[in-house]
Amino acid sequence: MTALHTEPAHAARPRARAGRGNQRRAQRWTALAFLAPLLVYLAVFYAYPLYRNIDLSVHDYTPRAFIQGNPEFTGLRHYVVIVTDDAFLRALSNTAVFTLGSIAVQYVIGLALAVFFHRNFRLSAVLRAMFLVPWLLPLIVSASTWSWMLNSENGIVNAALQAFGIGQINWLTSPDTSLLAVTVANIWLGIPFNLVILYAGLQNISPSLYEAAGLDGANAWERFRHITFPLLRPVSMITLLLGLIYTLKVVDIIWIMTRGGPADASTTFAIWSYREAFGTGQPDFSPAAAVGNLLIVIAFVAGLAHVRLQRKEENG
Repeated sequence: MTALHTEPAHAARPRARAGRGNQRRAQRWTALAFLAPLLVYLAVFYAYPLYRNIDLSVHDYTPRAFIQGNPEFTGLRHYVVIVTDDAFLRALSNTAVFTLGSIAVQYVIGLALAVFFHRNFRLSAVLRAMFLVPWLLPLIVSASTWSWMLNSENGIVNAALQAFGIGQINWLTSPDTSLLAVTVANIWLGIPFNLVILYAGLQNISPSLYEAAGLDGANAWERFRHITFPLLRPVSMITLLLGLIYTLKVVDIIWIMTRGGPADASTTFAIWSYREAFGTGQPDFSPAAAVGNLLIVIAFVAGLAHVRLQRKEENG
């Protein structure tokens, strides 16, 4: 008979540990392989542009410096110049009014329309599709259309107002109304986005909750106040955050309609940055990058506030 030789237990354990270690390393490499495209995307389209924007703002980049590659290092000088500029407070005020006014009205109207269409009446789908038209149009078409409608001489808005005995209003050429005009145009463009997101959020609310509230005698306003609005809060928060970030960087609508005028009456930070870089025929990229970085900081702070509120909501 041939003796059977068995491997000692103390010799098999290191081999098993080595096998588990190899398996873990393989899993890590597999995870990195899946993450690699995302990391490359973030590096190329987020990290590098952010680095370049900061680099532009702390150097004196002129067209000649771009060609020669020897910009002068200026540190925070451009930020100091911007903050102490006479146009800073005006641009800050315009940015706040334009952004907060736009997202507030867009949200209220979008929520009202979402609740209205949630009833699913016969023409609900057709009317919902029609409300998406402003969202689908190219921005240059929308801005040009609003410029024509608000034209002082032959615009349809002034023609309608004159029918009610109201005199001519210089919507786009008066410092008193230009910011209101571009804000109204931007609200019109943003309502479909709010409608789509909030309507999708309403679809996730169970109809049984409304049925139970109806049996308890709750009217329409009470159902909205105690069921719809609280359960839509997470969707509302992300809708408002995205609306804030989008509105902060709006350039095309304002530029086409008023170019930030007259007398900077409708100049926001985004318009100020664009005008410094491309709007004067004499590009000044470093101040433009500094203003752009201020917008990034504002958006970043808004994002942090959103995350904190979301965590507080989850913990509550």
